Amino acid sequence: MASVLYTKSCLEENLLNLPNWQRIAFELLSEKVGDEADTFPCIPGRQGFLTDQLRISFAGDPRDRETPEEVGLLLSEYGKISRNTGRYASLLVIFDTPEDLAEHYSIEGYEELFWSFLNRLSGCDPKDWPEDMPEDPEHYKWEFCFDGEPYFILCATPAHEARQSRSFPFFMLAFQPRWVFEELNDSTAFGRNMSRLIRKRLEAYDEAPLHPRLGWYGGKDNLEWKQYFLRDDETQVSKCPFSYLKRLFKPTK
Repeated sequence: MASVLYTKSCLEENLLNLPNWQRIAFELLSEKVGDEADTFPCIPGRQGFLTDQLRISFAGDPRDRETPEEVGLLLSEYGKISRNTGRYASLLVIFDTPEDLAEHYSIEGYEELFWSFLNRLSGCDPKDWPEDMPEDPEHYKWEFCFDGEPYFILCATPAHEARQSRSFPFFMLAFQPRWVFEELNDSTAFGRNMSRLIRKRLEAYDEAPLHPRLGWYGGKDNLEWKQYFLRDDETQVSKCPFSYLKRLFKPTK
């Protein structure tokens, strides 16, 4: 499958040329993020989508061996252009989600798939982990990195129900470059106001209460990995699976 970074406008113009599942996925994405009622809680994500700052790509079944390499190529290409796409830059990767995956995986099953995929993706990284980024996910300044670039990641799945902000009919990952948060953080009035607005919209959008782990990068009591995959309830795994799997597959000397 070719690695292509699309804009919303490009997909709209070429909708009929897309494979059926990709066309359906994009139409559902447009309905969710660009809804006329303007209810989607992530304001930067909505603005990025509507103004063509967002990049959208499609990938194969996340369980397939070659799919992490496919997404790795997308991320490397995206890293070269992200700073030229706008202040609300983000890459959405929508995965081919066959019926057995869409209908028979629980939230916990998707959670395991997410962390397994992230570990396999990291195994395709052409560059070493950045020296200025902690390798331990339990460090408050840790963020996932690929090809030298740090990304905040958000996972949405078909199994989510109460937490509609994390629900999508296809397995989907959003990669948000860390530089986007240079303005969107708790040290700026713009960032603090945006956070208040997003939290208010989340309360109206989700049936589940605000997750207690939602926080700001760099805060001593904040861990980024705990925000990547949120279940419908507030339960979480006790230790980051990424660090565990990374040690598990580390070559022996």
